[in-house]
Amino acid sequence: MLLVLFNKFLGKRRSSHPNSNSIEAALPEQQVVRIQQGDLRLRNQFIADYQPYVAKVTSRFCKRYVDPARDDEFSIALAAFNEAINQFAPQAGRSFLSFAETVMRRRLIDFVRKEQRFRGQVPLSSFEVEDDEDNIINPVEVHQAIELYEKQRGLEERKGEIADFSRVLAEFGVSFTELAEVAPKHEDSRRMLLRIGHTLAGSSAMMRILVTKRTLPIKELLEQVDVSRKTLERNRKYLIAMALILNGPYPYLRDYLRIHDEEDNDADAPAGRRTVHE
Repeated sequence: MLLVLFNKFLGKRRSSHPNSNSIEAALPEQQVVRIQQGDLRLRNQFIADYQPYVAKVTSRFCKRYVDPARDDEFSIALAAFNEAINQFAPQAGRSFLSFAETVMRRRLIDFVRKEQRFRGQVPLSSFEVEDDEDNIINPVEVHQAIELYEKQRGLEERKGEIADFSRVLAEFGVSFTELAEVAPKHEDSRRMLLRIGHTLAGSSAMMRILVTKRTLPIKELLEQVDVSRKTLERNRKYLIAMALILNGPYPYLRDYLRIHDEEDNDADAPAGRRTVHE
């Protein structure tokens, strides 16, 4: 299933960087560490230097030119960039700009969804406007254009999310092809592993081991779930992938795989001591 999703939505992502002459010689990750240590002056300079980068990410997300002085989307993205500075964890092994772009895109998605909910409460007739030649613009066409735009933007978001997850998986020595091969064939096995994935993702201590050591914390998991060591070892790659999805910025993957905190009535049921069906 993951392989089908990968083949359907994966596209190449382009990265953008501000002019290297406008920032200090230190790497962004090094600067962020100094900022997190309380260098307020560097924070202000860092944010100012990276405003063109923020504008470029925002424009790419919106698929149009975003005016920093007028568009709300830029303000949302700039606030998210500042949020990323506070949340960035150097020990996680990710580049700061990649992490910041993920945070900005997530906040922009939230903003768009909120705007869409509001727009859904407004009658279509309210979209009627006159152009410069006193012609009435068809509100139905406007509505359809908005829906098409949102659909296309959602597709780009899914592409970016899959590309980012593929890169993270590669850091653990796992590919989408392997993931499709090791995925459980039976629904009850999939649900059991998903519950174990929830347990792993919900533990900051175990996730710290997973992220820093790039290995499944089997010993710690055995203290939390009632399954055999053999089950955990055999499904190591699948459990790692589930935990990364549940713990990471992957809303589309969670929706596609129907991974929710309360997926069904038995989501909180303990995993019994059994092995996964082959």
